[in-house]
Amino acid sequence: MPANYFPVAVLQNSLKLTTEPPRGLKANMTRCYANYSQEYLESCGAKDKITVWRKLMFNFAFFHAVIQERRKFGPLGWNIRYEFNDSDLETSNIMLKGFLENQDEIPWDALLYITGLINYGGRVTDPQDTHALATILEKYCSNASLSNDYKFSQSGIYYAP
Repeated sequence: MPANYFPVAVLQNSLKLTTEPPRGLKANMTRCYANYSQEYLESCGAKDKITVWRKLMFNFAFFHAVIQERRKFGPLGWNIRYEFNDSDLETSNIMLKGFLENQDEIPWDALLYITGLINYGGRVTDPQDTHALATILEKYCSNASLSNDYKFSQSGIYYAP
């Protein structure tokens, strides 16, 4: 919005910085993991659950990358264009860490509900998109996804390390 009291010279000598969402699953995953330090990857309080923590963190990061990539397919990806961002992933990881540290078993139903319907689903307004989001999340957030031979795709290309 124009303002008479703001000097034009400041605008002419300024730079505008924007953060564009990464393009592609690899770039998206790289960006997610660039925000994590080694301390954070090992920060789950329960020593016996660090492997589960790392695996589910990867699964959430991959889920985040997949739902962001669906945007480029227009109405085939989502009925309405949603702006999922890093705070959705960060909040999901915080909730995951809390569940792992405070409970003996992973409450899968609670984790699916909080992540799918509250953290990410809070942005989703279309009922079909809500269902699609929940269905996609079930692939990445399940007891089966913790096994070493679990594949995210039928081709077997995508799997958690």
